Amino acid sequence: MKAYVFPGQGAQFTGMGQELYEQSALAKSLFEQANEILGFDITKIMFEGSAEDLKKTEVTQPAVFLHATILAQVLGDAFQPDMVAGHSLGEFSALVANQCLSFEDGLKLVSQRAQAMQKACALEPSTMAAVLGLEDAVVEQICTETPGTVVAANYNCPGQLVISGSVSAVEMACVKLSEAGARRALILPVGGAFHSPLMAPAQDELGQAIEATHFAKPICPVYQNVTASAVVDPAAIKSNLLTQLTAPVRWTQSVQQMMQDGATHFIEVGPGNVLQGLVKKINREAQTEKAEL
Repeated sequence: MKAYVFPGQGAQFTGMGQELYEQSALAKSLFEQANEILGFDITKIMFEGSAEDLKKTEVTQPAVFLHATILAQVLGDAFQPDMVAGHSLGEFSALVANQCLSFEDGLKLVSQRAQAMQKACALEPSTMAAVLGLEDAVVEQICTETPGTVVAANYNCPGQLVISGSVSAVEMACVKLSEAGARRALILPVGGAFHSPLMAPAQDELGQAIEATHFAKPICPVYQNVTASAVVDPAAIKSNLLTQLTAPVRWTQSVQQMMQDGATHFIEVGPGNVLQGLVKKINREAQTEKAEL
C-alpha cells in the first residue's frame, strides 16, 4: 500500500517549484492562480527569493504547500494514494491531495493560518528546540517540571523530539535535558512556539476560516497529526486541523500506525527529503522514495 507524505515548514529552498512551472502547463496555471489568490507574486519569491525571504512564515507556508499540492496534481494518474499524511503544515497539502479540500480553499486556509500564527508569535517571545538522544517520556517529564510554558511539540522519530514554549522556559528545559543526557538540546531558528498553548490566539482566527470552508469526503484516509490515526469524516478532520495548532505533531506514531494499517511504500511529495529520513528512522523496513515528474 502506498502512503503519500507531505512536508512542512523548513523544507523550503530557493528555486522550489521552478522546474514544475517550466515543464508543465497545468503547474504554470496553478502557480499563476496562486499569485492571484494571495495578492502577491509568490512564484517570484519561490524561484528567486533569498533564504531570508523564504523564511517568513507568511511566505514559507504557502510556498511549501504550493510546491507539494501542484506536484501531486501534475502527477495525474500516477498519483494513487491509499493513505496520506502531512507534517504540521503538510497536513493541508495532504487534504488537497486526497480531495478533502479544493486547491483554492487549501491555499486560502494556509495563508490565513500563516498570518494568524505570525500574529500569535508577536504576542510573546517564544521559540522551539530540538532534543536528540532521549526517550520521549524523559523529555515530557522535564517539560512538565519546568516552570513556564514548555511542551513536547513534534515527535519526529525515536530519539528526536522538538519542544516548544516561551523563550525562558525552553532555555531552562534545554539545560535540564542536557543534564539528563540529551545528545543535543538546540534552540531552533524559528519565529515562535508552534504546536504549543501559545498558539491559542491563532486558533480563534483560524477556527472561523475553517468553519466557513467546505470539506468534502476524502478519497482515502488522512493520518492526522493530532490523533495519529486514519480519519475520513470531514467534521473530525476540521476539528483536528484546528486542534493541531496547539497540540503536538505525532509523526512517529502516525508512521507506525500507517505501517500497521498496511503501508509499505512512503512517497514524499514536495520540497526536500526530510520525511523520507524520518520514516526510515521510525522503521527501517519501510520503502521510501521521492515523487518526481
